[in-house]
Amino acid sequence: MALHLRENGHSLRDIAARLVITHAEKKGRHPSPATVLRLLRDHDQSAAAAAAASQHE
Repeated sequence: MALHLRENGHSLRDIAARLVITHAEKKGRHPSPATVLRLLRDHDQSAAAAAAASQHE
């Protein structure tokens, strides 16, 4: 969902406001924009590493 919202040009604050934590002790709350940024950055790094690995095969 966060990826889709980012592709549509939403800000980190907008994305965080639309997401809801579904489990753990913060269940039902929204993540912070910093958390959204960290998750999206980690996803981008993983995707880049996977793309680089597939090019070397």
